[in-house]
Amino acid sequence: MRDVAALAGVSIGTVSNVLNSPDLVSRATREKVRLAIDKLGWVRNESARQLRAGKSSWVGMVVLDVTNPFFTDIVRHVQDLIYEKGYSVLVGDSAHLVVREAKHLEQFEQQRVGGIILAPVGEISSDAHRLPSHGIPVVLIDRAAESSGFCSVGVDDVEGGRLAVQHLIDKGHRRIAFVGGPDSLVQITDRRRGAEYAEAGSRGSAVLTVVDTPALDVASGAQVARRFASMRGGRRPTAVFAANDLLAIGLLQGLAQAGLSVPKDVAIVGYDDIGFASSTAIPLSSVHQPRAEIGRQAVEMLFLEMKAKAESRAHDQSWSPTTQTARPLP
Repeated sequence: MRDVAALAGVSIGTVSNVLNSPDLVSRATREKVRLAIDKLGWVRNESARQLRAGKSSWVGMVVLDVTNPFFTDIVRHVQDLIYEKGYSVLVGDSAHLVVREAKHLEQFEQQRVGGIILAPVGEISSDAHRLPSHGIPVVLIDRAAESSGFCSVGVDDVEGGRLAVQHLIDKGHRRIAFVGGPDSLVQITDRRRGAEYAEAGSRGSAVLTVVDTPALDVASGAQVARRFASMRGGRRPTAVFAANDLLAIGLLQGLAQAGLSVPKDVAIVGYDDIGFASSTAIPLSSVHQPRAEIGRQAVEMLFLEMKAKAESRAHDQSWSPTTQTARPLP
């Protein structure tokens, strides 16, 4: 800034005003400062400025799979809402790996982000639990909070799983498969539990078979479809509840390639209701997740917590022991 000020023939304070409060500076002076900045190729250290001010204009976000349209949609909605508030978003993809989630959280803490929106892998990690005590609030998405230490936004996955299988039972299906995994994801185990509730409610008229998958992607769904296609008609499930829409799309593709008809031979219900689900050759039935609403609620919760943290810091900084009145012990 000193170099810019010297080249433009103004004070450092004037350079600061041009950058932060340009309306306080005449147009001619602003132009001189801008020309000096361009000539020197100077870029201010925004991280240092934010650190000194004690306020960040960044929010961190960690999702399980940024290529999954469910999370892609939520990220887009979050970015739009946070941009309107004058902030930007740093997005990390954990790829369902605890070690990658921990690395993203560590880097966000080093960047002193104002808050973090997190879709956790498995149990809530000690890294996530540490952040609020360091002044960085965390809001969970696609999960229910397991303790009072976090706000969270998500749907009732147990009820969603029950609705999906109950729909298939109501359609007359008796051999039903639940396809999904890995079990380390709480969302998947909850959806399976809901499916099992629907099976129990059928009083033995429906049988649910659980088929684990290593991932929640199209390739895993196609692999299961080939397995189903190799079964004899009397053993093959007549309906499948896929734990997400990517699996469901893989199942649809694999069954079609094997010459089986959907839904005549095998009916499929997915989960998430992503855009691709209705764009397939045979539109998929799917349990809807309100992605825009999830993003909106998460942003609102996070900024409420960020505001509370800022007010708490301001209160702590304004407190002075010299202003307190000491009372003698009785």
